[in-house]
Amino acid sequence: MSKLPAILSRLDADLDASLARLSSWLEIPSISTDSAYAADSRRAAEWLAKDLESLGFTAGLRETPGHPIVLAHRPKPGAPHVLFYGHYDVQPVDPLELWDTKPFEPVIKEIEPGRKVIVARGACDDKGQVMTFVEALRATIAETGDLPIGVTVMVEGEEESGSVNLPAFVRENAEELKADFALVCDTGMWDRHTPAITASLRGMVYQEVTITCADRDLHSGLFGGAAANPVHVLAKIVAALHDETGRITLPGFYDGIEEPTNQQKADWADLNLTEDEFLGQIGLKHSVGETGRMLIEQIQSRPTCDVNGIWGGYTGEGTKTVIAGKASAKVSFRLVGKQDPETIAAAFQAFVRERLPADVSAKFVAHGASPAVAVPVESPALRKAQAALTEEWGRKAVTIGSGGSIPVVGDFKRLLGIDTLLVGFGLDDDRVHSPNEKYDLSSFHKGQRSWARILQALATEGA
Repeated sequence: MSKLPAILSRLDADLDASLARLSSWLEIPSISTDSAYAADSRRAAEWLAKDLESLGFTAGLRETPGHPIVLAHRPKPGAPHVLFYGHYDVQPVDPLELWDTKPFEPVIKEIEPGRKVIVARGACDDKGQVMTFVEALRATIAETGDLPIGVTVMVEGEEESGSVNLPAFVRENAEELKADFALVCDTGMWDRHTPAITASLRGMVYQEVTITCADRDLHSGLFGGAAANPVHVLAKIVAALHDETGRITLPGFYDGIEEPTNQQKADWADLNLTEDEFLGQIGLKHSVGETGRMLIEQIQSRPTCDVNGIWGGYTGEGTKTVIAGKASAKVSFRLVGKQDPETIAAAFQAFVRERLPADVSAKFVAHGASPAVAVPVESPALRKAQAALTEEWGRKAVTIGSGGSIPVVGDFKRLLGIDTLLVGFGLDDDRVHSPNEKYDLSSFHKGQRSWARILQALATEGA
């Protein structure tokens, strides 16, 4: 007989105690970007390692050139094995005066009738999310004496400062981190009542280009009309990156992109994401993405090109009538499917050079490149997790893509050869990275129950 009902009942009965545990972790100001909090960051790592050790994990801290990584193992020979990833570091709290309460003194608030939240820095990103998984482990072990699958927990302390030491750690410890797939709880739900699995993440190519014309800034009254203006040249080039339908004009840019299945399109259409709902919150009304694509496709499953910054000439107060000698832009491409980052970077540079007039040169600086990652839609683990979430929330769990990039997921694929399920319970209004960060108690409670169901589902055979 399944022991899942008993596990879920224990999670229900233990909610207050689990909130107390979360609060004690949230009280530790583990701000990774500020060296003044280095001791606190270590204390937060030690807190989690001790908690996992109390659950029967072999747990401890692994040193890096920066903050330590919490690594804990509880194997189960003959069963699937998962690698769970999260982070214990948090963002700085500035501006402090905009907080309604002290950021490291967690409080429970009712923000609307029947809706309670816990407010603190890290409540959602990522301590609250990590603890949904830990509490599911705790209840499962308490009721059954064991876990249905093998689990490795890896929680780092530098996600908010770029995870600079994580790729090397994963590479150097690949054998110890070996698993069938990874789990990440650092994403969100579709809405307060609809769970989601983020099954794909867009990749990234980031290039900086500098256009040079004259060997110095020029007097526009003397040279205007004769000398090439790099701001004009650059403006024409970046304007040419899109056509009138919103498509990106780099030759071969769309190579390696597969269309979503009809079922995926139908599921996305059922979510009914509208321009008013999505763009209205930022004061806009009209999408400028590819013509003929649903809004949800434009933001999660299609590639993009954006000019992130452009400058040149005089930009100070008042006037200065110059023709700049140089102009620069930073341009990012979000990639999907099997688009190759190196090919896209080369295509961009060729695109620029082909449009340079005589006497004009271009130099480029690369600021990173990573491919997109995706879990195959036919993945048994994905199907099992989706069914478990649907059972818990009473609504079909949707599989969505993320417009952003989470580098560790690419590291897991590249260095460990495993796919990642991103299951999170954050909400759009959680104020992540902002004052008054919060996490809904429904997300925390039902997140625990969701992971308990997923753990049991992943132990079953077949699709």
